[in-house]
Amino acid sequence: IPSHGPFYYLKSLTAAEMAESASCPVFQLGKPRYEQSTFLGRLRHFIDIIDPSTLFVTESRLKECIKLLDDFKQGNLPPGITDHQVKSWMSQQITYAIIHPDTGEKIFMPFRMSGKSIERVVGLLLPNQTLASTVFWQWLNQSHNACVNYANRNATKPTPTSKFIQGYVGAVTSAVSIAVGLNVLIEKSSKFNPATRLFIQRFIPFPAVASANICNVALMRHSELSEGIDVLDSNGNVVGSSRIAAKHALIETALTRVALPLPIFVLPPIIMAFLEKLPLMQAHRRMMLPVHSLVCLAVFGLSLPLAISLFPQMSEIEASHLEPEIAMATDCKVLTYNKGL
Repeated sequence: IPSHGPFYYLKSLTAAEMAESASCPVFQLGKPRYEQSTFLGRLRHFIDIIDPSTLFVTESRLKECIKLLDDFKQGNLPPGITDHQVKSWMSQQITYAIIHPDTGEKIFMPFRMSGKSIERVVGLLLPNQTLASTVFWQWLNQSHNACVNYANRNATKPTPTSKFIQGYVGAVTSAVSIAVGLNVLIEKSSKFNPATRLFIQRFIPFPAVASANICNVALMRHSELSEGIDVLDSNGNVVGSSRIAAKHALIETALTRVALPLPIFVLPPIIMAFLEKLPLMQAHRRMMLPVHSLVCLAVFGLSLPLAISLFPQMSEIEASHLEPEIAMATDCKVLTYNKGL
């Protein structure tokens, strides 16, 4: 995984960057730096995409990146530049993180995938002791999820504002109801003994959050199922609009939202069980809460790229599996579509 990020971009090369430039793969405009057919390649790619430093890229820096890529496309790069490979990859990395691949427009800063890290920091700082605070956090979390799902959707077809509002209300209402309702049901239940109730309380959060996330994705992007999404041939030309490809895109995205919270519910209890036995933690009990928060934040930072790396953003599907009119409209056996994030 590269140690640099776009936030640390320097115009003058250091010795380390010179070494990287020598080993840097040949730049390909519009192609990811890392092989997307492997999980490791996708993981390295998305670690760059969710780099929180891209949230603070200035407008002038973004224009600089876009201009460099345009110059590369037109063949206008100045001769004799030894670092153009590194600069080109980093410029494309920044544009991937900020510019929507379908619309070519900037994604509003809080709703980029890199903004999910900030969301988790906010979640750790908010109190979550009462029903009111739980409802507020779930509403805030699911509202952000809804906007992220919408901002990073496949946008080959325009979505009316009315459909966005309908999707938002449905997504947030259903997600909050599932996440809060199941937990309240268990807390208020008198049918279980304390040991059983504690076990269920620890088990319920994952299916509750996973179900809420699935509802959120499905309702915020439901228009794709009715209108279809564009599928492209090997030359990047639009072959047609496919509802079948849209279904695949939503299923793949929903699966990433199921995988996303899994490490958060599994790893922190295991890590904290080990840390709580350390003499330092035993002697300073007040450190438990901040240490637990840091562990949760670190696990979330790991789970986000792992989850979205399950499937490539530009997914492939055999033409024979699509609608007959699309399969007959091209000679390509495999077509691609933007799954969204």
